[in-house]
Formats: sequence, structure tokens, C-alpha cells
Amino acid sequence: MRIIHFSDIHIGVENYGRIDPATGLSTRMGDFLAAFDELVDYALDNQVDLIIFAGDAFKSREPNQTQQREFAKRIARLAGEEIKVFLLVGNHDLPHALARATAIEIYDTLAIRNVTVADKPGTSRIDTRSGPIQIVALPWPRRSLLLAREGTKNLTYDQMNDEIQRILTQRLLKEAEALDPALPAILTAHVTVAQATLGSERSMMVGSDHILLLGNVALPAFDYVALGHIHKTQVMSQDPPVVYSGSLQRVDFSEEKDEKGFYVIQLDPTQEPGRRAIDYRFQPVNARPFVTIDVTIRPEDLDPTATILQHIQRHPVADAIVRVRIQVPAELEAMVLDSEIRKALAQAHFIASIAKEVDRRRPTRLEGHSVEALTPMDALKAYIDSVSGDRGWSPQQVKELLTRGEQLIRETTTPSD
Repeated sequence: MRIIHFSDIHIGVENYGRIDPATGLSTRMGDFLAAFDELVDYALDNQVDLIIFAGDAFKSREPNQTQQREFAKRIARLAGEEIKVFLLVGNHDLPHALARATAIEIYDTLAIRNVTVADKPGTSRIDTRSGPIQIVALPWPRRSLLLAREGTKNLTYDQMNDEIQRILTQRLLKEAEALDPALPAILTAHVTVAQATLGSERSMMVGSDHILLLGNVALPAFDYVALGHIHKTQVMSQDPPVVYSGSLQRVDFSEEKDEKGFYVIQLDPTQEPGRRAIDYRFQPVNARPFVTIDVTIRPEDLDPTATILQHIQRHPVADAIVRVRIQVPAELEAMVLDSEIRKALAQAHFIASIAKEVDRRRPTRLEGHSVEALTPMDALKAYIDSVSGDRGWSPQQVKELLTRGEQLIRETTTPSD
């Protein structure tokens, strides 16, 4: 049985984008949809039996019609090819008001063939082409429902989180105990697990997290645990596999170094419970690159802009979202030409920023010395002594600077024939 696990598509993210004249949509929306298309194509080309989406289909809790249409197109492609699709509700899929529908509830309301929506904790049996499987769902909880009971009204916020964690843990244990050990079983949860490495979701958080202990999700009844909510792909445990698939696209520069993609799981139903995931591996997608270019301009630099352009040439900026961060002495700030930097970044998809951190400290003074009384070599030695500590120059570097400086002084002061 072959399964795909993915999460956190966040359709509707449009930062660092521009309008695509061919579609009228943000190019960043195009990025997220293109990554989703890679997943759909892989599923269709590789005879995948089941797709598990671990939550957060959209950036907004109330996506517009275009965003909903584009998500539905891809779900329809999968379901139309007899691939079972399991959709878990994440925190970004929940409505602002209790009586409103979730962002993905329509698939359940219309009873779309081959699509199952999980908006509350529970266990579903899914009959795939390769046999049945049990999926325990732990969606993002509706805090107001969980805490709508006597004894919780006067709790502090931290106490409320503790109570939610207790309720979810108890429910999870109950579902695990009721599983049929003869059938494969997967837990899918949209939750923060203790010790997970966070990504940009901190800047996109809707509400605050409750946190479950790893030992409370890595139960032996499960053959695989498919997690969503954290944007950084990571394997939290091997036995059973507890995996965050991560998001399909980079949201901001905090994810610059992160790989993006989804997990492909191979289950063998003939194996013992908890041992059926005989293979699970990360399948990367072609995510939009983010590139940071850091440049430090030295006080002796005669052409700071040229130095910056040289640094840009060393980075793959074509089709990337780029930011340039420049540290420059105050006396050289005017020599940094933004127009030339932007020309050098013409092939970038988007220039996020060209930021200058200006050092406005006063120039170093040769204290205790009368400049008029110093020879050129004495002045050089005094200057190097005054700045070598701040700049971290080693004794060997200081010696080399003095040797070269002495050579230059001799060349410029020796009369020519």
C-alpha cells in the first residue's frame, strides 16, 4: 500500500509576489499551486493508493472563491483516479465563528466520492485499492467546544492549554485502544509535538499552541504518524515513524535553507502492528528559492558598489526571492548605489529588500601621537595597532600588512630615475 503524506499548503500566501499577467493571480499563489501539482502528478504516475493531508489548506480561515477553486481542482484530479483522499482540518481551516463551516467542510457536505474530511477526533476506515486502513484523526481542536463545560470558565490561558492537552491525549489513547490490530493504522494530527523544530509558522500562527508529548503520539498501535502544522520537515521518532512532512513551499526567509516536499510511505499489511511502514522517504518539490546576500564593506574599500555586485554574482539569484544586507561605514554610505544593485538583481523573481546597516562610529584616532611627528611607517603601525583587535586580525595578518605597507611606502617615496 502506497501513501502520500503532506500538509500546510497555505494557498493564499502572496508575500514576495507580483501579479502574473497570464492568469491575473499572484505569482506566489502560482508557486504554491505548482508544488501541489507536482504532488498530484507524482501520485498519478506512481499508483498511490491514499493521500493524507495533515491540515492547513489555506492561509486564511475564510479563503476566497479562487483559492477554493484551485484547491478543489487538484483534489478532484486525485479522487477522479480512484485515489482515496483524507483531509484533516488544521488551525487555518477553522472559521472565526463557531457556527460557520470549516474551509474544507464542503467536501463532506457534498459527499464527494473518495474524499473524507476529519473535523473532529475519531477513527475512519478507508478502503483503498490495496486494502483497508484505519486512520485516527486529531484535527486542530475548537477550543470553545472543548472548554464549554463547568469548571473551565475561570482557568488561565496556560491552564486552558493544559486542559486541552489532557483531553486530546485521553481521546488519542481511547482511539488507539479501539483499533483493529489486523489492519494497518495511521495517526494524522495537526498539532505541535514537544521538541519539534519550528519554521515560519510562528509568524503565521492563528492562536497559541497546545503541545503534546512525543510519547503520547508515538503509540505502538500506529504504523505511521502523519503530522501537520510545523513547516519544517522532520522525523521525530523512528518506532513508529512520527513525521512532519513540512510545507510544500517556502513562506519567508526563515525557511530559506529548508527542503520542501512530501513523504511517500510504503506499508506492508502482512507485517505486525507498528511494523508495517517498511519504507518512508521524503520526496522534494521544486520550491521557489530564497537567497540572502550578506556584504560587509571595509572602510578602505574604494568602490563599495562594485564589491556588492561581486558578491551578487556569486549567488544563484535567477528566479529567486532575494534580499541584500549591507554593513557599511557611514562615510561610504553614499557610494552604495541602489540602482546598480537592482540592475544586478534583474533576473530575480522578487527583490525583498536592500537593507543597509550603517556604522556611524567615529573614525579611529591615533591617540597619544602627534600626526605631524609620525613617519608614514609609524603612522601605519599605530593605525594597525588601534584596529587589529576589533577586526580580529591574527599576528600573521598584522605582520603581512606591515610588510606590504612598508613596500608600498618605499615605492611611493623612492625617487625615480
